[in-house]
Amino acid sequence: MKCWPLICLLIAPWVHAVTLDELQQRFTEQPIVRAHFEQTRTIKTMPQPLRSQGEMLIARNHGLLWDQKTPFPMLLMLNDTRMVQQVNGQPPQVITADNNPQMFQFNHLLRALFEADRKVLEENFRIDLQNRDNAHWALRLTPITSPLNKIFASIDLGGDKFLETIELNDNQGDRTDIRLSQHRLTPVTLTHDEQQRFSAQ
Repeated sequence: MKCWPLICLLIAPWVHAVTLDELQQRFTEQPIVRAHFEQTRTIKTMPQPLRSQGEMLIARNHGLLWDQKTPFPMLLMLNDTRMVQQVNGQPPQVITADNNPQMFQFNHLLRALFEADRKVLEENFRIDLQNRDNAHWALRLTPITSPLNKIFASIDLGGDKFLETIELNDNQGDRTDIRLSQHRLTPVTLTHDEQQRFSAQ
């Protein structure tokens, strides 16, 4: 994403409303984004929320890396053909559309959320995009297709130049909040370690 000139920041309250096409364009102009994540899962039957944190990478033409550091190591890699999950150093689990279509659909959707993929979002959700102060936006997605509408009541996204918050509200009344910070656009190519993770079987 190109940095906004100072003048754009000053006149932001008078800039026209952000559209879904423009939002997708913003994210498309960010070939590689790295960020820190903090996730809080609130479950009605548990007295305390479950918290985790780590590093996230979304790379156009490659996929999504979700590298959880605490409370235990978990690495998730998702691309167009498979999802690979490795927990606490155990042998990786590979999920494809053939061996687990519902799980693969959900994880493919997760990548679409990070990329604001209009086609995927419009096929699966009723969309409500709101503009907040300055350049901030809020996007509420209400599932309209199965099995998503059987799992989620709504998915809320928010941010500015970057995606900053994700809130998953399920039909059981539980909620998952993800906050992204420390966004980085460099290096502009994958490191050797990142390339290895995307190519892992």
